[in-house]
Amino acid sequence: MPAPQPYAPDPSKGVMIVDWPLFGELARALAVRVAREWTPELVVGIATAGVVPGAAVAAMLDLPFHSILISRRHHAEHVRETPAVFGVVPGDVRGRRVLVVDQTCDSGATMRLAVNAVGNGGASDIRTAVSFKTGTYVPDYFALATQSMIVLPWDREIMIYGELRPNPKYLGLLPQP
Repeated sequence: MPAPQPYAPDPSKGVMIVDWPLFGELARALAVRVAREWTPELVVGIATAGVVPGAAVAAMLDLPFHSILISRRHHAEHVRETPAVFGVVPGDVRGRRVLVVDQTCDSGATMRLAVNAVGNGGASDIRTAVSFKTGTYVPDYFALATQSMIVLPWDREIMIYGELRPNPKYLGLLPQP
């Protein structure tokens, strides 16, 4: 199996550092946009990055929240990663209007996989929402469109040897403390 490729963002597109207040406002904007046009019965967040905005949107809409794990894996014949569903679609989606939420959406591969999984789980109507539309895929709802690389507040620092430290995958892209 080929080794994972190093994280290589395109610096020409810029970097958007999202802090907690901005994240909160974007989640609020997303909840308001959905509520003005549609009435979901359940929110499903795509783990891992979509869980935080999904839970926030569900709380603001006063709806039940579930998550679905979609992760990326390597195929032996390809160096690029493809998303795959891990785990089970929540049974609560059957016969309900479901809002599928992720943090960002670029090509739509992960979102399409989640929508198909929720549809196969029996949802009666499915719509999509993201905080950041970053590519060609157009979700039903989004808070902000940008081509910048997004650095989320919960991803900026990670635990390394028991201490919060700047995330090494953003080395050289973020201001150092």
